[in-house]
Amino acid sequence: MALRARQVSRWCCLLRAARPAEFPRRLSGRSSATQACPEATRLALPPAANAILTWRWQACRHVSVGSCSPAGSAKDGSFSSPQSSLPSPIKEEEAKAETLPELNAEIQCEDWEDIPPSSALDLISEEEAVQIVAEPILPLRSSTLRDYVDYSETLAKLVQLGVDLSQVEKRQKAGQLLLTLDFEKDIRKILLFLKDVGVEDNQLGPFLTKNPFILAEDLEALETRVAYLKSKKFDEADIAQMVSRAPYLLLFSVERLDNRLGFFKNELGLSVKKTKDLVIRLPRLLTGKLEPVKENLEVCRSELGFQRKEVQQIAFKTPKILTASKKRLRQTFDYLHNVMGIPHSMLTRFPQVFNSKLLRIKERHMFLKFLGRAQYDPAQPSYISLDQLVSLPDEVFCTEIAKASMQDFEKFLKTL
Repeated sequence: MALRARQVSRWCCLLRAARPAEFPRRLSGRSSATQACPEATRLALPPAANAILTWRWQACRHVSVGSCSPAGSAKDGSFSSPQSSLPSPIKEEEAKAETLPELNAEIQCEDWEDIPPSSALDLISEEEAVQIVAEPILPLRSSTLRDYVDYSETLAKLVQLGVDLSQVEKRQKAGQLLLTLDFEKDIRKILLFLKDVGVEDNQLGPFLTKNPFILAEDLEALETRVAYLKSKKFDEADIAQMVSRAPYLLLFSVERLDNRLGFFKNELGLSVKKTKDLVIRLPRLLTGKLEPVKENLEVCRSELGFQRKEVQQIAFKTPKILTASKKRLRQTFDYLHNVMGIPHSMLTRFPQVFNSKLLRIKERHMFLKFLGRAQYDPAQPSYISLDQLVSLPDEVFCTEIAKASMQDFEKFLKTL
């Protein structure tokens, strides 16, 4: 009896929770008892639900009456099962109900399914229209990285570091590379490596602007190249200076770096220590092309008339001569040697004169010649060294070397 009471109570609760309109989806068909009674079609509930209500009412009466007598007893004194008096359709419905999931959960899901999806053609109020924010469309193709900064966290953080994207995009495939990299996964480890090498925080932006391709390099390969430089007795300060001044240096493999060092050592006849000092002062010698260097060395020997030992001294004191323009090198030498009368020995002693502008040399020499002070022989009085001729500022040159005023020098330049 207790079992039947719990079942009836459960059915009553489910009946109260369910809406009448949901029963056609719950029950597959009408019961035979409802089909036999045409009056049931006038009710608000569907026939199958009406039959269940009729059975529940009878079951409730049976429970209330039977509670005064032993469960399962009949008038003839025979014992029958509590479920033997239930109609067979009702038994099937009860069996189905035992295996059904929570009715309330299904009803809630079906309520959500009944909500029609919104359409772009639905009418909205002016207040809702004002609140709509139209996001800009990401361009599929663009000639500038500026169009992607708002969509790419990587580009946004690189800009914060000081990377000039307008310069980066001028390098072939550099822009596509940055768009494929993830800042946290690909770039952060390279930045930490550069800081460990010695690149300052304020130099990271300019460094990546010149060499964005280092972001695609394998970290282990970069560490191997730094280890090679350390094995060649370059200290940490030297490596930091070389990497900062020649951003492409770490893109070169160990074999290429070793070949470059060997080339300058053998071609110039320098010692290991002097070779190291040479590339520390001008590290782009290791990253630039070797053909211009070979051509300049040949020009100095065959055209300008310097001896091999003199070329070695000139290149070691002024490494920029190795990468200078051949035309400029010829013109400067021609004016110094043939016009001013400077011998090879003096040019070897002061090779920095080749790095000066030819116009500056001409203006000052002509002014000194106008004043009668153009004396470049160290054995003569009022000697003027080539270093003083080209390195001093105009004011100091006028007062200390030319012994004239700045106004006199400016007036003289107007006559040229």
